[in-house]
Amino acid sequence: MRNPVGGHVPVAGGLATTGLGTAREIGAETVQVFVANPRGWATPAGRPDQDEAFRERCAAEGILPWIHAPYLINFGSHTEETARRSVVSMRHSLRRGREIGAPGVVVHTGSATGGRSRETALAQVRELVLPLLDELTADDDPMLLLEGTAGQGASLCSRIEDLGPYFEALDFHPRLGVCLDTCHVYAAGHDLAAPGGAASALDTLVATVGRGRLRLIHANDSKEAHGSHKDRHENIGAGHIGEDAFRELLRHPATEGVPLIIETPGGPERYAADIALLKRLRERRPGAG
Repeated sequence: MRNPVGGHVPVAGGLATTGLGTAREIGAETVQVFVANPRGWATPAGRPDQDEAFRERCAAEGILPWIHAPYLINFGSHTEETARRSVVSMRHSLRRGREIGAPGVVVHTGSATGGRSRETALAQVRELVLPLLDELTADDDPMLLLEGTAGQGASLCSRIEDLGPYFEALDFHPRLGVCLDTCHVYAAGHDLAAPGGAASALDTLVATVGRGRLRLIHANDSKEAHGSHKDRHENIGAGHIGEDAFRELLRHPATEGVPLIIETPGGPERYAADIALLKRLRERRPGAG
């Protein structure tokens, strides 16, 4: 399948029970989950029975699972406690990725807090993250997927070109990849809605980090205008990005085989509609409307 399409699903009540139940309800071919409170530092062990059932059912139904690490993680923080907890939390998410068969764990690239320079923050990113990447030695270990932000504050990565210094700080590690959020890059200044805009952004990504680094796409339309630096997701085709950009994105060579995860507003019914729309865009031939 050229681009499996799915969504972020809830897991309260169990990965297999709740998560896959929702996946079936919305027609997901791939799913993203949290394995810890996304706004906290707790590192729960998980439930082996649910992990095993989740892995087995995902394999049986051809569903590819992904993990999103907690939002609090910031490897560029000037606060020693935040930096320390970020490592513990990231290590936990990567371990849980291995346990549930996730090929990748998404983490936000963070920001240079406390008035420190980008160079100082990236030096700390190198110190904290390279050891985590070097621990990923098994064939079934997940990749670490970097997701840039919409450009708020002292973000280390918002425009696609910002991923270059981040990858350089981590020696272009073979376990390092990218999760591209369409709302984020649009808000950061890449005009995906313009004719050729999505293709141009993807060309820039390949030129910046190389081929094969794009492993996941967060497919979200935007409530805010291009360059707003505001992270406000909208349903596919209902925002400023529009359907044509997603159609263009799905035709680009860099997205071949790359799954799409929606993080759009609304409950399961809206999720199902967004997933169905992306599937239709995926199947349409160029010029077919």
